[in-house]
Amino acid sequence: MVERVLDDKLEAWRDSAGRTDDVLDEATGALVAPVPDEVLLWDGLGALLPLGRPAITKPLDGAVAQTPPTTDYQAVLPVRAPELRPDDVIRVAGSLRRGDPRDPQLVGRRFRCLLYTS
Repeated sequence: MVERVLDDKLEAWRDSAGRTDDVLDEATGALVAPVPDEVLLWDGLGALLPLGRPAITKPLDGAVAQTPPTTDYQAVLPVRAPELRPDDVIRVAGSLRRGDPRDPQLVGRRFRCLLYTS
């Protein structure tokens, strides 16, 4: 039943060397990652969902306003996906949802993993 909501095409990437292989650009002072820097761990169907919905309140004159939504998302992956670590990256490659994607602005975005559960 859970797999019916897995309609986002997701990719999991890992930079195994982290920032230790980045090179200092002396002109800008920024650390530059070598290309390619990340390894594709997994790709398949999953879901990327916001952790909460914005609260709807009714201010004066009956106008409806929404409080700022959270920017935290959770990735729902199938059991066969590899275990992710902090600093792994989830990329939304597309959506298979009939009609429109759940959130068209998510396609192409990358999210850094902060927590994981096993």
